[in-house]
Amino acid sequence: MDLFGITITEYVGYLASVTVLTSFIMKDVKRLRTINMIGCLLFVTYGFLMPTLRTALPIILTNIAIFCINFYYSFLKKTEVEA
Repeated sequence: MDLFGITITEYVGYLASVTVLTSFIMKDVKRLRTINMIGCLLFVTYGFLMPTLRTALPIILTNIAIFCINFYYSFLKKTEVEA
């Protein structure tokens, strides 16, 4: 399905790019990581929507790894108290 000559898959890819880019203008690290995780999930979705999984696999694996790192530092790692 196309909308203005752009496929839904491409829209998801553009939205993922804008979301990740937006995350880097955040001053609050927790907010940065949260928005970046949303972007990662959109990129994983984009990868699965692509016609061939073989070419999309680097996109999927990289963004799953980035999501896991963000999740770890956001929710699992205990925050260190600064002296």
